[in-house]
Amino acid sequence: MARDLLNKILAMPDGRAGRIVEVEAYLAGIDPAAHTYRGKTARNATMFGEPGHMYVYFTYGMHWCANAVAWDQAPGAGVLIRALEPIAGLPEMHDARGGVSDRLLCSGPARLTQALGIDGALNGADLVKGDGPRILDDGTAPPLHPIATPRIGISVGQEHLLRFLVPNNLHVSPARVKQVQS
Repeated sequence: MARDLLNKILAMPDGRAGRIVEVEAYLAGIDPAAHTYRGKTARNATMFGEPGHMYVYFTYGMHWCANAVAWDQAPGAGVLIRALEPIAGLPEMHDARGGVSDRLLCSGPARLTQALGIDGALNGADLVKGDGPRILDDGTAPPLHPIATPRIGISVGQEHLLRFLVPNNLHVSPARVKQVQS
């Protein structure tokens, strides 16, 4: 599902929206980097709920991050939305982010949540049928050959290429690892 989210739209009810250009997959039960690796807790309970909902968590004592709950066989898998290409509501995004460049508005998981106004109140929001944030399909297909790399900011599971991004998109997180085609 991570690759399938590339080029979808993450839209907020207030009109702010961006095209998903970078994601990271976190696997259920077998992935030591996943919040769900050690089982269900109060913090990660949303990840064990129905797929298609948003799991929002606070990290480093200062940033929110947003995931799409995405599991088929075993509960607890999800996709971190790492970067967006802003497409609507840019003045509001600039206000929220302190006037940074368009390229840096949503080029990282904490940047995009700040730009879109996503916080813990949206944990559990239905991304498919809800009246809050939604993931929409405007007909733009995922890239045929997304770039795959190890995930960013984790110390375990680096052997897996579970970070996917749209090739040549200027809005992905700053390059930190060698990129390979998948």
